Amino acid sequence: VQLQASGGGLVQAGGSLRLSCAASGVIFPINLMGWYRQAPGKQRELVATINSGDEANYADSVKGRFSISRDNSKTTVYLQMIGLSPEDTAVYYCVLRNPLGDFWGQGTQVTVSS
Repeated sequence: VQLQASGGGLVQAGGSLRLSCAASGVIFPINLMGWYRQAPGKQRELVATINSGDEANYADSVKGRFSISRDNSKTTVYLQMIGLSPEDTAVYYCVLRNPLGDFWGQGTQVTVSS
């Protein structure tokens, strides 16, 4: 399983970004895809996930600002982020969960300047 994340970058507070993560390899069935993030000096934390039934789950800190979705093939997951704040600065990691376990992407840096 390979996960290729993209879309990170530098944005001013209040701005928006859209992250993408494309999965390839032996990935089916997919139980869940999503995003975690890790800020410097902090533990990795859940941002948002979407399961096989297209049910989304969000961290309280991003509810109402972030939206997770998948493409029709169910192999690419997106994270639309609006209203970004410096507290959202982190490396964002894509995750895919299937019966073989959890697979992680390489991470994409999101930096929000004040």
